[in-house]
Amino acid sequence: MGKKIVVILSGGMDSTTLLYYALNLGNDVVALSFDYGQKHRKELEYARNTCIETSTPHKVVDLSILNDLAPSSLTRADQPVPEGHYAAENMKATVVPNRNMVMLSLAVSYAIGVGATEVWYGAHAGDHTIYPDCRPDFLEAMINAALLCDWHPITIAAPFLNLSKGDIAKIGKDLGLDYSKTWTCYNGREKPCGKCGACVERKEALTEAGFTEKEIKLMS
Repeated sequence: MGKKIVVILSGGMDSTTLLYYALNLGNDVVALSFDYGQKHRKELEYARNTCIETSTPHKVVDLSILNDLAPSSLTRADQPVPEGHYAAENMKATVVPNRNMVMLSLAVSYAIGVGATEVWYGAHAGDHTIYPDCRPDFLEAMINAALLCDWHPITIAAPFLNLSKGDIAKIGKDLGLDYSKTWTCYNGREKPCGKCGACVERKEALTEAGFTEKEIKLMS
């Protein structure tokens, strides 16, 4: 019998794959998304649609205060989203300070409230260079905190922590995911820009996973 798990779902490739992965293992999954004033908040539409398609209970939390407290190029109109390779130094401008600690903390509260035993999020090895809150030592600290914060200990997990985005795309491919139903671009335009770090990484991952050029074009 599966576990009851809260999956933090952004609507992007990694978290959507994680949701399908958790469901495929037979778990009872509820999804939690956050609106923190991100330029690419249309990702939330993709998250909602995924949950409708999979009959997954879904809650969206207003976290706009994070935009006020923690400036980032992902949220501020006067800070353009950098273009180039996702591992480049300028991509640090996309860091939303302490975002994952805040989101994981709220997810733990939600997990306790709905009777879940675990919280999963989609951090992966490709995030380690730029995003401190996707690294193993951060996860370990959050795991320890979640076990101590309440009388109902919650386990925090990042099942893809040591995988590349390409590895995650391979898992998604095996599960039959249609990645055109996910949103990755950091710009909130009608179509993906193809130039920001997120778009570059997405294309590399889909290529590594063995999708054809035609399939990648349809998914970009």
